[in-house]
Order: sequence, then structure tokens, then C-alpha cells
Amino acid sequence: MKKINFKALVSFALVIVLFSSCASIKKMKKNADLIKWNVTPEVLETHAGQVKVAVDGQIPAKYFAKKATVVVTPVMKFEGGEVAYPEIKLQGEKVKANNAVITYKPGGNFSIKGAIPYEQAMKMSELQVRIVASKGAASLDFDPIKIADGVIATSELVNKVGEPIIGIQREKNTTGKYDPAIDPFQRIVPDEFMADIHYLINKADVRKEEAASKDFSDFKAYAADAVKNDRKELKNLEISAYASPDGEQELNDKLSQKREGSASELLKKELKQQEVEANIKTKYTAEDWDGFRKLLEASSVKDKELILRVLSMYSDPEVREKEIKNLSEAFTAVAEQILPQLRRAKFSANIDLIGKTDAELLEFADNSPEKLNQAELLEAARLTDDNAKKVKFYTSFTRQFPEDWRGFNNLGMAQVWTGDLDAAANNFSKADKLSQGNPIIQNNLGVAALYKGETSKAIEYFSAASGAGKEVDYNMGIVSITRAEYDKAVKYFGDSNKPNAALAKILAGDNNGALKTLEACDKNCPMASYLKAVVGARTAKENLLLESLEAACKLDPKMKQAAKTDLEFAKYFQNPKFKSLVD
Repeated sequence: MKKINFKALVSFALVIVLFSSCASIKKMKKNADLIKWNVTPEVLETHAGQVKVAVDGQIPAKYFAKKATVVVTPVMKFEGGEVAYPEIKLQGEKVKANNAVITYKPGGNFSIKGAIPYEQAMKMSELQVRIVASKGAASLDFDPIKIADGVIATSELVNKVGEPIIGIQREKNTTGKYDPAIDPFQRIVPDEFMADIHYLINKADVRKEEAASKDFSDFKAYAADAVKNDRKELKNLEISAYASPDGEQELNDKLSQKREGSASELLKKELKQQEVEANIKTKYTAEDWDGFRKLLEASSVKDKELILRVLSMYSDPEVREKEIKNLSEAFTAVAEQILPQLRRAKFSANIDLIGKTDAELLEFADNSPEKLNQAELLEAARLTDDNAKKVKFYTSFTRQFPEDWRGFNNLGMAQVWTGDLDAAANNFSKADKLSQGNPIIQNNLGVAALYKGETSKAIEYFSAASGAGKEVDYNMGIVSITRAEYDKAVKYFGDSNKPNAALAKILAGDNNGALKTLEACDKNCPMASYLKAVVGARTAKENLLLESLEAACKLDPKMKQAAKTDLEFAKYFQNPKFKSLVD
């Protein structure tokens, strides 16, 4: 009896099975072009740093083998790399698994949605689908199928350098006023000096001790210096003479008039001795009820509230005086403490303090910053357009006035413009320690965080800076672009005429609005011209595209390479004029 080789039969059977399995998936590979693909968007785009895609596949009838399993993977392919989207597994109707089923006779549909992080190299890329089919033990890779181009990266044109806010104003000092040597620089600062001389009751002659008083001596010196000092200009000298509101009205009128005369003679005599010429304005007030009220309110006179009530109840001077004298005990205190201070002549000098010229400020700031006060150094830095000079001047400020937050804040601001964001962030932090919670500094800390890509932290800072200025809204506009919230960005930018504002309108679909903004931008800004070219491409205005792109490339040759790989201009890649501009 002839022996049968069962091992050979088994092997032969396996070959038959494998051949049969392989034959069916080979047929699927051969007919892969029958699968219909729809990609949304047709050309991929990046928004909020992600490239999202929806791939819909339609498999024809009698294509999908009943026992086959297929893995479909969209892959972004670009020079130097590739990134895969989520895959989907499909199975024939006789496969016992839990994947999406594609029946043999009617065929079927499937969808894949996903997002991958954007990389700059993806600007020139294509979306492929990779298919691996298997049946039993057999497996077969299909040829990659291109289904879309990508990526339009217009949203990545956002300039993430926000707008810092300069620190100029300082908190009020303990007197509730601003110090002209500390606060915003004023070329001309008004100044005033006042002094009093006092008279005995019913007298109008100036006593020697009053003429020699320190108060009046300081006044004379102040007026004389104002005339002789090139940095000061005497505006006027005034004398106001008064009588106290007691006694007869007619007597007080004559008395105050005589005091006006004696005070005027005294001042003229003293100025003549110092060889100072000045016009003197004079006036007199018979009964100084306003002065009386002020002194009384500030006094500790018993029953002063009763006296103040009398002043409010009666306007007739004689009635007032009579009613006050009826308050005998109170009037005695008034006669001793208040009335003698009202028998006076008041001298006032008003001058203008004239500050350094622009040229002087810049010269001192550059070579002798120690000779400038805070306001002058801040003004010198404002005067120059040279950011390196600004850094130098603000650095001098921080050394001379290390407790003033404005120096570190403004130094950080200048460093933002020079591109030294790490140093800027460090100085904003120093300013924050000196003036915690200051909304100006909070905004600037947000600028540093935004540039570093720390968007959540930047939003916290900008929220804390609410009300600090329009810069905060501008910076929130940048944040909104990075988060693909384009309508919100347009609102934040408002009427800004900067490229970022135009970019937000482009991304929101308002090309006409974007063009109006770009027309108002700085004519020497290459990005403004580049974005005009984008608007030209999106609105099929070839002349606008080419003319604007030419202007952008002249202003910044780097724009050539950017345009060469920008799919916004894909329809013009073979245009001779376009090619000549970017080559």
C-alpha cells in the first residue's frame, strides 16, 4: 500500500488557503483607486497650533472581501518627516471582531476625524492614506494614496510680541500731590511762594519785626532768584491786604486799603535794593470772612460749630459780627486766636520753572545721567527712537533710583522691543516686587508669558491688568488668534491699525475689513504688505497680490521664501511674475 505524506498535504492546503486569501486582498489593492475620498478642508489649515482634518471614505459595492480586515491611517507627509492621524479599522461582514463593518454587496462608508500639532515643515506637505489589508495570516500594504494638500498656515503669521505699557506716573506722595521732579516730565512747571506780614489792630504801618521776618525774607529771595535765574520766569507778584471782620465796615475798608499801600511800598523798596524789576498787582479786602471761616474750621475754638452756623445763616457782615459777639465766651477765643491772623498782607509770587531742552536731556542721559532726576531720565528715554539707547537710559534709572518700579518696568519694555524677552521678564518681575498688583506691570508680565507660549498664565496677567490701557485689549487679541477665536480677536483689536488686527479679520473671513486696516498700517511694514498679498489671493485680485508681494519682498527679502511655500498662493506658483518675485 502506497504511503500518503500527510505533512505535504497540509502544507499544500495552507498554500492554497494563503493564495486564496492573498488573491482577494491583492484584488482590493489593485482596485484601491475605486475608493472615493473626501477631505475637509480640501487644503488643510492650521488653527490654534493644530491641523484638524475629517476624512470620509466611500467603498464601492463588491470591493471589500468578506473575510478581510483593513487598517486606514491618514498620514501628513512632509520633507524630513511625517505624522499620523488616528487610524480606523474596517472589517468584512464575515470577520468576527468589533470593528466597523463594510458589507460586500452594497459597500459602505467610513469617517476619520483627528488633529495633529502643526510643524513649520508642514507648509509644503500632502495628506496620504496608508492602507494595510489582511485576511487570515496574509497581510498586504497598499501603495500610499494622496488625498489632500497642506498646510495653509496663515494663522501662524500672528506676531506674538504683545504691547507693554510704559510706567510714567508715580503714586501720589503723602501730601496727595505729585512731585514734578519725580512724575511725568513737564518742560514748564508752575510754582508759587507765599508769605504774610501781620498788623496790629487798627494799624496799617509795617512793623520792623515783620519786615525782617524769615517768612518775608524767604519771599524776597525767591522773587529775586526767579528774575535772575535763567531756568525760572517770574510771572507775577501779588499783594492782597485784609482787615479782620470786626469793627465798622467803613473803617475796615480804609484800613485794608492803607495796608495794601504800606505792603506795596515795602516790597518795592526791597526789590529795588536787590535790583529786581517786577510788576506788582495789588488788591484789598475790607473784611476777610473767607479767611475767618478757614481759620475757624482748623482751630480748636470752643463752640466753633455755633459760629460757623451763624456764618451760614447770615450774609450781612454787621449781623454776623453782632451774633458772634453775643457768644461772649466763644468771641473772646476768636479775638485772641483768629482775628490777629487776619490783619495781614499776603504776598504771592508765581513763577515758571523752565526745564532742560530735549537736546540737553539726551546729552545728560547719555553721558551724565546722575545729573538728571527721575522725570528727566524718563523723558530722555521717551525722546529717543533708538531702543539700545532706551535700554541704556532705563538701566541708568534703575541704578540711581532702585526703589522706583518704573525703571525696571520700562527697562523691560525696551528689552521687549529689542527682542530680549528673557531679560524683559526678569525686570518685569523686579518691578512687580516694588509695586505689587500694579496693573501696568501685570500687563507686561503677560506680554512676557505670551511670548514664551504660556498662554494660560498670560491670560491671568491680562485679567489682572484690566483697565490699565488699550494695550491690554490688544494683547488679548493676540491670545484670541492663538486660540482660533478670530471674531473675539477682531473685537479686542478694535480700531488698531497693526498687522495683527488685519490678520484677525482675514481669519474671520472679513477680507474687505482687513484691507482697510492694512491700508492704514505703516507703509514700511513688510508684514502689512504680505497680508495684502494674502487678501489679493483670497479675493482673486492678481494685481493686488503681485504688487503687494513685491513691496513685501523689497522691504524684507525673507518674505520671498515665505511666499514660495505658502499655499495661500498655490494657484500662482507657476505664474511667471510670481516666480520672478520669489526666486
